[in-house]
Amino acid sequence: MPINLKRLTPKELDDLTRQIEAHKSERRSSHLGVVRAKAEAMARAAGLTLTEVFPQAGTKRRGAAVAPKYRNPADHSQTWSGRGRQPRWFKAALR
Repeated sequence: MPINLKRLTPKELDDLTRQIEAHKSERRSSHLGVVRAKAEAMARAAGLTLTEVFPQAGTKRRGAAVAPKYRNPADHSQTWSGRGRQPRWFKAALR
């Protein structure tokens, strides 16, 4: 049954969008489960595990820790590497 989008109100379109996104998420999860099961079966048939086949799977890449370049003169436990947002104490010191 086709939906006539031109007849829907903005609220109805928003509701439809939310329903579509929820359904899309469910379908993706289901599809990932099927693909993962197939990959596990193939790895198991070869006498391996998925972590042996894909050692980086499941780990998030993070940049290497950077040594701090700046230290709060009032509280030496507060440091900043110079990357990312400037801490409040650093902004205050600049003023």
